[in-house]
Amino acid sequence: MNVLGDRLLELGPKPEESGPYRNFRLTRDADGIAWLLFDREGASANTLSSDVIEELDTVLAALESQRPAGLVIRSAKKSGFIAGADVNEFRGATDPRAVETAIGRAHAVIDRLENLKVPSVAVIHGFCLGGGLEVALACQSRIAIDGARFGFPEVMLGLHPGLGGTARFTRLVNPIQAMTLMLTGRTIDARRASSLGLVDGVAQERHVRNAVKDALFGHLKRARPGLLNALLNFTPVRGFLASRMRREAERAAPHQHYPAPYALIELWEKHGGDKAAMLAAERASFANLMVTPTAQNLIRVFFLREQMKKLAGGGNKVGRVHVIGAGAMGGDIAAWCASQGLRVTLADMKPEPIAGAMKRASDLFGKITRKRTDVRDALDRLVPDMDGEGVRNADLIIEAVPEKLELKQKVYAGLEPKMKPGAILATNTSSIPLQDLRTTLQKPERLVGLHFFNPVSRLQLVEVVSHDGSDPGLLKQALAFVGAIDRLPLPVKSSPGFVVNRALTPYMLEAMLMLDENIDKRVIDAAAEKFGMPMGPIELADQVGLDICLDVGDMLRSKFGELLPPTPAWLRDKVAKGELGRKTGRGFYVWKDGKADKAPAAPNAAQPTPEMIDRLILPMSNVCVAALREGIVDNADTVDGAMIFGTGYAPFRGGPLNYARTRGAENVVGALRALAAKFGGRFTPDVGWDSFK
Repeated sequence: MNVLGDRLLELGPKPEESGPYRNFRLTRDADGIAWLLFDREGASANTLSSDVIEELDTVLAALESQRPAGLVIRSAKKSGFIAGADVNEFRGATDPRAVETAIGRAHAVIDRLENLKVPSVAVIHGFCLGGGLEVALACQSRIAIDGARFGFPEVMLGLHPGLGGTARFTRLVNPIQAMTLMLTGRTIDARRASSLGLVDGVAQERHVRNAVKDALFGHLKRARPGLLNALLNFTPVRGFLASRMRREAERAAPHQHYPAPYALIELWEKHGGDKAAMLAAERASFANLMVTPTAQNLIRVFFLREQMKKLAGGGNKVGRVHVIGAGAMGGDIAAWCASQGLRVTLADMKPEPIAGAMKRASDLFGKITRKRTDVRDALDRLVPDMDGEGVRNADLIIEAVPEKLELKQKVYAGLEPKMKPGAILATNTSSIPLQDLRTTLQKPERLVGLHFFNPVSRLQLVEVVSHDGSDPGLLKQALAFVGAIDRLPLPVKSSPGFVVNRALTPYMLEAMLMLDENIDKRVIDAAAEKFGMPMGPIELADQVGLDICLDVGDMLRSKFGELLPPTPAWLRDKVAKGELGRKTGRGFYVWKDGKADKAPAAPNAAQPTPEMIDRLILPMSNVCVAALREGIVDNADTVDGAMIFGTGYAPFRGGPLNYARTRGAENVVGALRALAAKFGGRFTPDVGWDSFK
């Protein structure tokens, strides 16, 4: 039991240590109020599993017979109220009828809570997500502790709320706001929840007891749906709004790949005016979504993230970071580290890049937090360092200068004598093997790779690269550092391009060969987007920078030869002219305000074909199989996670290896052989397919 739980139990007589329940603690205070503390056994956070819901039903039956003066539901976990459903129970679902039956039993328990004959209030601290928010919605009142966060993240799993949330939420608050939160999966803070009418009050922890008494004894004005809510839930209005919602959803999540948003919109459009009908329809809709490949793959991605978080371990020892190179990557790495509470010094040979990096950092901090004091504090932690003196006190030095071996080695020669004992030297190289970089170092054992991905604030992956002389203790510290800054580490052995760039390079170079075949760039991008990629390879090349693409392509070709498409001569010309993509305003596309100007393709342009998609996509799976075979990585699941979290590879596909497994290895190998016969040896299937499972 944590301090919070112990404090709450002091409000009334303390039950026996074991108590009658495994996951709940029930006590009554001097005012006759029952306090139900949710404290799931053996877990750091509360989640709703079938056995927890069954036990909650038993608790509610006891309360019906006891008839206390009121009921308070709280969490005894420091982390928050309820994190949602136990996602483990979603894995492998294949029968929608079985899912609907199970959901029906859970609905009955939530309905029982809603229909209690005593006043009830949920007191919410920390996170209140998904099924946790649905439990709170079934209470008559809700009090939020300042700092609480609310949301329905089910759409991230290919689902929508399934414990009555679709009906209760759209009736309680403005349905446009409610639908927006459910369709996006975004969370809101306690103050925003109060303004929407989701909670009836916001209190500090020390005032909870008085707030509870006010709520239970009628002294707290409850948030109630107004006339506007009723109007927006009126059938003709719902039809108009639903059409608009579908158009907006299609831009972010195409229906063919992500059915959940459209199922939610249809649910509200058809049944938003009838709570009972919507609750019944929600059960069937949720069950049908649960068994879709999209939901099962997105659930798999959820566990991939959790698996990769564990790779970080714990015990971070890095408090001070020194970054060398204030360009797009180095500046953003420095800003991200500062946003996560670390002291950071940022060095460059010229003041202009540092000034630009500080401006981008200020913009980033403003997006991460709304509190001006937090923005100020983050900026205070990020210190411009033209003289490079920060290296002397840094626990970790991150080199992020351009991809030139000689330049990087020159930087190391200047900084290594200044590094304190035990400090880690990390390179953000995207492709150069550490065996090449280490040759001039006095202590090569403390060199590691920390390869971030652009944009740093959005892409969660960091490849943690080792070489055969790496210090195991420093590698462990590097992994812990990545976890401490809220990123996902992928341990990889040093090899040209590591994993992600080695897999991504043929994707982009093949697209450039298609340009040589006079296929419209927008059609090429459309082919990748049709598969489910967040953006096409031409636009991605512009985002990354054509100079970087050229350097990485040249380096990888020197190692892998004919396994990569040749680099077109005109790409070198574009780089020579300074047409580098987004960062210069012109590459393959013209960029305005950070966005590519993508006029529609000509009406007579070729349309994306299955062969185009295979040419772009299958080489990524082929490279991932090769990386496994070569021992660069040792786990197929984390390879899939790396491609999803580092490149945005279509999450609903579950990653390039999961896609190959789903499609069938024999089918993929056959398709690669057909492409090799038609287009050349770069499509030759890797021998690792023979043992792929």
